[in-house]
Amino acid sequence: MKKNKINLSREQLEEAIQLFNRSMDDYLYLFDIQNDYYSISKHAVNRFCLPSYHFCDATKAHNYFVYEDDLPLLFDEFNKIKSGEITEHSLHYRWLDRQHNPVWINCRGDVILDEFNKPLYLIGCVNEIGKRQKADNISGLLREPSLEEYVSSKSKNNITGYFMQIGIDDFEEINGRFGLKCGDEILKQFSRCMQSCINENQKIYELGNGRFMIMDLVNHSKEDILELYDELKKSIEVALEENAYRMVYTISVGIVEIDKEMQDYDTLIKYSEFALNEAKKKGKNSCYFFTQDKYKQFIRRREIRVGLQNAVDHNFKNFDVYYQPIIDIHTRNLIGAEALMRFKMKRNEQIEFVSPAEFIPILEESGLIIPTGRWILRQAVACCKKWQEFIPEFKVNVNLSYVQIIKSRILDEIKQALKDYNLKPALLGIEVTESGYLENTYHYKKLWSSLKEEGITLVLDDYGTGYSNAYRLSNLTPHYIKIDRVLTQKALSSNYERSILIYIIEMAHSLKLNVCIEGVETEEELQEIKKLNPDYIQGYLFGKPAPEDEFYNRQIKKK
Repeated sequence: MKKNKINLSREQLEEAIQLFNRSMDDYLYLFDIQNDYYSISKHAVNRFCLPSYHFCDATKAHNYFVYEDDLPLLFDEFNKIKSGEITEHSLHYRWLDRQHNPVWINCRGDVILDEFNKPLYLIGCVNEIGKRQKADNISGLLREPSLEEYVSSKSKNNITGYFMQIGIDDFEEINGRFGLKCGDEILKQFSRCMQSCINENQKIYELGNGRFMIMDLVNHSKEDILELYDELKKSIEVALEENAYRMVYTISVGIVEIDKEMQDYDTLIKYSEFALNEAKKKGKNSCYFFTQDKYKQFIRRREIRVGLQNAVDHNFKNFDVYYQPIIDIHTRNLIGAEALMRFKMKRNEQIEFVSPAEFIPILEESGLIIPTGRWILRQAVACCKKWQEFIPEFKVNVNLSYVQIIKSRILDEIKQALKDYNLKPALLGIEVTESGYLENTYHYKKLWSSLKEEGITLVLDDYGTGYSNAYRLSNLTPHYIKIDRVLTQKALSSNYERSILIYIIEMAHSLKLNVCIEGVETEEELQEIKKLNPDYIQGYLFGKPAPEDEFYNRQIKKK
């Protein structure tokens, strides 16, 4: 067994540990085994949940700063050290940081024996295994921790200039298709390109995953920073040409102007990440300047998405189904309703009703439209069945999103809802937009024909908004079409648009299809629309969309 001995007192060893405190990132420690006393570099207290940089009753104290799951492993190691079974310590386990998050560390040390060859001290070093590196050896550049330190040191002087975050487009795909060596070669090449374009007052940092940051505290105009962007692109083109285009890549750039109010490092990084993502959304190989207005829109969308997810997770709390009456234009009788989704969320301690134009696209992008669409379908079918007690042939229309059609088992969901509530298929109307039909013809055709076979009423919504032609109507043969309010209003104010609407209605009737006109708000508009001879109408004249109880009281109970 290796026997380590030392001729220094505990106090001298502690003094040596603190002597190196300011000059190293890792943490030196001393564990006095016989007196159960622990001492560590002072700056460790700022990082971990340690009671102090030195403390007694050390073995027990480990319960408070070591991750609970790792305690049995650590205490087993302590027992082996105290018994003399081992004289070297090397263990990967987790400590808790100041926020009580587990952090992986590597704790190494040697056991120092006393004059009787009994374990006296455990002396060693703790370092974070997952700690961010300060430099990258592939690109030869300093990394983000160094950038953070630099910004922190400069922000006291009210810095101005630009953060220019650069991303190599499709870098992950390059690594996946051509291998990591190719990706590393691109990083080296692009690093050289950047270094050839900057001056001594500009600094470059590597952020990882094909992203870089140029911190420019010299240029104070967009023209200057755009000139740097152009120089970078030219430098890349020269490098690609010199290498006979063996590797081809482009860059996207997000730029944030630093002002006196914007000195916080985390904020600057957050803004530059956003700007870079916006540049990539533009089609990549492009540049985007950060603006607060655009960022606020982004934050707004994110808040709505979080609210939508919470609502779905809590049994669709904060969602509502509103119903708008559909009227027979000849008798002015209520024949059914369109089910419309509504959503509200708490914002700034107040309840806000979010516009469908805002939240429905977010539902579709996130995929949350699938469970939410299923929910509104079942709500609508249940109400329709309930209201048939008063209006036997009452119908309800439900809108379908293209996401539901492409990515869910919507046909099975519709059939199940009809079965569960014992509703005749013809009394359920499924509304789809013709623009969606154009974009996803195969899926629409498949669902359309299946719904027809089930006897479900089919409605082509938003007809006349730019895609319409007679072939589509004859090909799809819906039960009826709906004319959007935009075309309705144009037809009421323009003879030309009125002629178009007359033609659409006559064409639909010639194909034995009915027509519903949306957006009728006044008695005068109704009289004008009646001259065009549609079949059904919707609009505020007969009632705004209303929740279930209000719709029942206003539209059904009185009849």
